[in-house]
Amino acid sequence: MGGDVDGSTLLSRRQYDESDVRVRPGKSSRPRTKDRPAHLDAVEGMVYSVDRGRWGVVLGGDPHRPVVAMRARELGRTPIVVGDRVGVVGDLSGRPDSLSRIVRVEERTTVLRRTADDTDPFERIVVANASQLLIVVALADPPPRTGLVERALVAAYAGGLSPMLGLTKSDLADPDEFASQFADLDIPVLAVGQDNDLADLTERLTGRVTALIGHSGVGKSTLVNRLVPDADRATGVVSGVGKGRHTSTQSVALPLPSGGWVVDTPGIRSFGLAHIQPDDVVAAFTDLAAAVADCPRGCTHLGPPADPECGLDTLEGKSLRRAMAVRELLASLATNDSW
Repeated sequence: MGGDVDGSTLLSRRQYDESDVRVRPGKSSRPRTKDRPAHLDAVEGMVYSVDRGRWGVVLGGDPHRPVVAMRARELGRTPIVVGDRVGVVGDLSGRPDSLSRIVRVEERTTVLRRTADDTDPFERIVVANASQLLIVVALADPPPRTGLVERALVAAYAGGLSPMLGLTKSDLADPDEFASQFADLDIPVLAVGQDNDLADLTERLTGRVTALIGHSGVGKSTLVNRLVPDADRATGVVSGVGKGRHTSTQSVALPLPSGGWVVDTPGIRSFGLAHIQPDDVVAAFTDLAAAVADCPRGCTHLGPPADPECGLDTLEGKSLRRAMAVRELLASLATNDSW
């Protein structure tokens, strides 16, 4: 009795098939598109500061039209650094608490990169689209480190920037002795200390974007304050152990009164070049690039005995002297010393 079910009971039950089941689409089943909005109304600007997920942008490159922007969702984790040229939409009033969106990052013309050290696989972009790099070096207190200068020069040449040397504290040591080490590279060398006239430097900076780097304590922030009187950048005191105290923690682009921008970067303690190959450096010199075109595959351009058939050894005169100076820079890549 208990297990029997009569036929009328079966017929009274609704018989279901697949047509009775309605599937309600969830979020995961919605069609996605790779098409991004064109943002044809985006206003061009330049990033002048970065701070915890917010970017300061000057619209049209005009320092009097600053806005604060966030990165648009469609950009994902696209890196945006000081100097980047971007497209911005949204609230462009620049009023306090207003927020716009960066929807596009233009292709970079130059990039200054470094790594924490020569074993670090992660590149840090220091600044984008700068046409020049001013390497600030103190001739004393702390004593100059040739290694940093060589590595900064390598990064400049590889990234497409024109380098310059700015020497401070020339009243304490002879600048010619230090500058002579780089004479064959035809790098402008300028005295930019606290008591030096900056007219020549100002002329070279006007109308261009120039990145400034240097060890802490060499007088870089003091120089920035002279170039941009209202920059209000802190000036540090050199510590007793020969290493300066960091006085800038974020890169920032500052407008020059005469036109152009200087990008004040944090004082650095090391300059890794894990991302750079010898050919990246040689390519910056037209005569040297032509000479190495027929070098054997894998040539490091360091010359004998490592590279007995390097094309740099076929050069003569000024080009040969420049090649030997470049070899000194390439040797700094091989030392695995990020100082």
